[in-house]
Formats: sequence, C-alpha cells, structure tokens
Amino acid sequence: MSEPAGKDTPGSAAEHTSRHAAQDASRYAAAGTAEPSAEELCAAAVRALSGTPGLTFRGHRLHDGRTPVPAHAPHLRPSPADGPAALRGVADGLALRLIRSDAALHTRLRPVDPVERLLFETLEQYRAESLVPDRFPGMAHNLRRRHTEWARAFHRSGLTATARGLLLHTTLEVCRSRVLGVPVLAETEDLIEATRAALGARLGPHLAALRRHRADQAAYAPHAREVARTVAAMLSEDEAGGKGRNGPRGREEPRFSLLLEESAQDGEGAAGGFGTAPDGAGGDADYRVFTTAYDRERAAHALVRPALLADFRARLDQRIEEARPHTARLARQLRERLARPGPGDWAGGQEEGLVDGRALARLVVSPGDRRVFRTRRAEHRPAALVTFLLDCSGSMKQHREQLAALLDVWTRAADLAGVRSEVLGFTTAAWHGGRAHRDWLRAGRPACPGRLNERLHLVVRDAEVPYRRARTALAALLKPDLYREGVDGEALEWAAGRAARRPAGRRLLFLVSDGGPMDGATVQVNPPHLLDSHLASVAARIEAEGAVELHGLTVGGDLSPYLSRTSLLDPAAPLARSARLLPAACRP
Repeated sequence: MSEPAGKDTPGSAAEHTSRHAAQDASRYAAAGTAEPSAEELCAAAVRALSGTPGLTFRGHRLHDGRTPVPAHAPHLRPSPADGPAALRGVADGLALRLIRSDAALHTRLRPVDPVERLLFETLEQYRAESLVPDRFPGMAHNLRRRHTEWARAFHRSGLTATARGLLLHTTLEVCRSRVLGVPVLAETEDLIEATRAALGARLGPHLAALRRHRADQAAYAPHAREVARTVAAMLSEDEAGGKGRNGPRGREEPRFSLLLEESAQDGEGAAGGFGTAPDGAGGDADYRVFTTAYDRERAAHALVRPALLADFRARLDQRIEEARPHTARLARQLRERLARPGPGDWAGGQEEGLVDGRALARLVVSPGDRRVFRTRRAEHRPAALVTFLLDCSGSMKQHREQLAALLDVWTRAADLAGVRSEVLGFTTAAWHGGRAHRDWLRAGRPACPGRLNERLHLVVRDAEVPYRRARTALAALLKPDLYREGVDGEALEWAAGRAARRPAGRRLLFLVSDGGPMDGATVQVNPPHLLDSHLASVAARIEAEGAVELHGLTVGGDLSPYLSRTSLLDPAAPLARSARLLPAACRP
C-alpha cells in the first residue's frame, strides 16, 4: 500500500533533508525568509548523495548550473504541476543514477537507434534503482510509488489502447519487475498477460540475466542492448504492419513522449518531455532583425479608448474586491524582504557622537551635562526597484484578468512598502509579421532574415508614477487585441536596460510568461530555435552581469531552460494565494 502523497517516507533521500525542515522553521521565521520549497529540499538531497555541489531543481527538472541533467527514463520527467511526492521519487531516482551508473561506460555501450536508446536508458535506470542502499528503505518506496503513478497515468491516458503502446508498457513493466523483484502494475496485469507471454518466449534468458548481473554494469549492458534491439524490432514490425493506427494517439501528452532527453552538452537525441533551449544557433552573435522601421514603444493606456478603459478598471476592481487580498500584509512582507540598513533620522541628547549645536546652551546651565551630542539612527528602508515584464502573446490572453488583478495587487503593496515598481509588456503590432513581412516579400525573400515582425513594447506603469495615478492604466491589460505574438529576448533586454538605468539598491525583474517565445513569421523563415536561443543568451548575460536579479513566473509552462530562478504561478489559484508568491521570490 502506498503512502498518502505529501508524506515523507523514512529513509528516503529527500527525507534526509526535509526531516530537518521542522528544526529550521524557527530559524527561517526569525530571519524573515520563507521555508525552503520541495524543489530546494530535493535538490539538497541529490547534492548530498551525489557529491555534486551545483545541482538545483528548476521547473521540476534537475540542472547542473544552467545545464539540464538528462532524465533519460520517462518516469523521471515530471511536469511542473506534479506534487512533492512525485518530485521526491524523481530526486531519489536521479541521485541513484548519478552514484550507481558509470556515465562514460554507459555512453560507450548505448545503441544509436532512438527507440533502442530509450529502452536501454530506461533499463540502466532500473538497474540503478535496484541498488538502493539498505539504510534507505524509504527511497525504494518513493521510487516504486513514482513509477506506479507514471505507469498508471500512461495507461489511463489511452496509450495502452494501441498495439505499440501496449508493447512498450508491457516491456517496461516486465523488465522493472525482473530487475527490481517487484510485481507489475495490478491495474494492467490482465491486460498485458498475452504480450508478457510473447516477450518471455523471445527474451526469457536476457530478462533473467538482467536480474543476475544488476550489480555489474558491464555484464548487464549486453543483455539490456539485446532486449532493446528485440523490442525496437517488434515496434518497427508493428508500425510497418499498420497496427495500432486507430488508437487515441492524439491524446498523447508531452510527458509520455517516446523520445530521448537531449543533453545540452552532449546532444544525445531528441528532447523528451519538456523542451530545452538549444545552445549554439540564435545567440546574441547570430541574432538579427530584418527591419526596425515599425518597432514601437507605447503607453498601454494610450491604446485603449478612455470609456473602455474605465469599464476595464471597474471590472478589475470588482475582481479584486471579491478576492479580498491582504495588501497590507503583502506590503509588510515586501518591506522585510527588500529593506536594507541605512542612515535614519538624528537622535539628540546622546553622550557621544557629533556635537549638537542646539544643545550647547545646556552647558551654560549645567556644565557637567554631557548629553550635548547627536547620532544617526540605523533604519532599514526598502531601496529596491521591482519590474514586472508581462508576456502579451496570444496564449496569455485567457489569463489576462487574473494576471492584471495580480499585478494591481503587487504594485499597490509595493507602493505601501515604499518600493518602486514598474509594469511592462511585450507583444507585436500585427499577426504574421505585418509590414515587416511584406517588406521581406518585396525584397525577394532573402534567406535567414532574422526577426520578422513589428515589435511592440508596452509601458503599463512607469516606476516614477504613483499607484494612485497609474491604477487606471493597469486596466489596459484587459484589452484582448493587445495579445498577439511575442519576441521575449528583445523584451527582456529592454526591461533590464530600463531597470539598470534607475538608481536602486536591488533591481528585480520578473518575467511573467507561459514558456518560450513564438513569432510565426520569424520561425517559418529562419533556422530552428532562433528566438529560443536568443532569449536564453540574453537571460544568461543579464544573470552574469548581476546588475538586475532575474526571476521567472511561469504561467502553466516552463521557463527553467532559460532562467536560473523560476516559480510556478497557477492562474487558476485564488488571487490571495497567488499574491503570496512575490514576497517569497524576493528572498536575497
């Protein structure tokens, strides 16, 4: 029986860190910082077990610095929406792979064919997971629970309704059962019986050898290769015969992709699960713009009729009133996170310090009175600038009311805390390239023209404008036709440049987006990943320079391939709960 989700299992890798959380809670509270998240706890566990200091989780994916660590087995690729229980199983699995598998030996022995490689990688993961230390009984439990959840979701997604999906599911279940000595998924035990028997007839000796040689990677690998080769051949035969083509393939989710995870350094194959930003093509050196003649920077409220803007503001006020966010508490938390010690007012009547000219007359009356000095009080004052950069692409249109309300609450809280804030947006002035695309057609369609659209940058609220004067302009974000396409890299560079030019002790830039950039006209006529690579390059440069702290607020997607620090922003969550995300993200 599996434990309820969210409960740490004794002896798991994650528990070695999370069991100290209760002891440290008072320390975090005293320091005015939030308790560590599940990602931070799991990353600390993997670092401790593997001895690799630079490992962090971002968007539920393990990274070594800025490089994603390949999660070759499909059950180790959770989505950002999965809970802490899934992440604990993933953390334990990745830790075992790092400490139980010889990467160089594995690279030499792995097959070239993509399907064979997927199976071989998964079998090697099973071998690593079978070598759980005896002192970590909870680790085995977490791994079993994670794989069970993944296999059940694979089945319930409809993939086992196809012959190829059923063959793959059966292979993974049978191999895991043999290598780890655990039963197959009870929910599909009857379904896979016939396929299981067919696999046993063709792979019986190799399946037995997998269990026998699980402690010896070199002896295990030939049998794993043979299993992978045989099953890949069976999948090819099935595809050639036209079987399973009527199954519900359209419902396959990205997390069940049957392709290999691409390593940013090794280029091991096609990316599986969630996409990564490819390195190389499209960085700063390769990025170019076909024409800037139609690029604009506009005040957002100037694009909305005054009467319509007033209606939008009333709608926004009603939504915020219904949510009843605790703005004063948010302001207090922001002040605690962003305050820095500095000189305050003068305190008179001191026995040491600087001579206070106003108190010199006291010496005439009382020559022995030494309280004629003054000193400056030390005060903690917020000296920060917070910039919100909103992705106004078409996919964000459905979330515009919730995000506009959230930005309104955050900027109002920042004003109450004495923190300057700015709200910016980015979109395009037209669909499908607009006038820039027409100019390109008239120019004879030159190859690789670069960015091919009318860039539109929006100033929703300037940092120098108080909230009371800017609150009406914030309602412009409700205008539906502002949301078109997005060129994220240029917008991030623009927003960071604005922030860097303003005096502030800390400059924080929050990119609010649902994933990578998308501009149809640019993508169609340029090398792949031009926009993605430019965004990754700009983000890396901003983070390296350090003048602006860059954070990503992900709305249902994944920004971790581009930014080092990301948080998940659930647009369906209550407004008051989502608002608490900002103070937590402002930790030093």
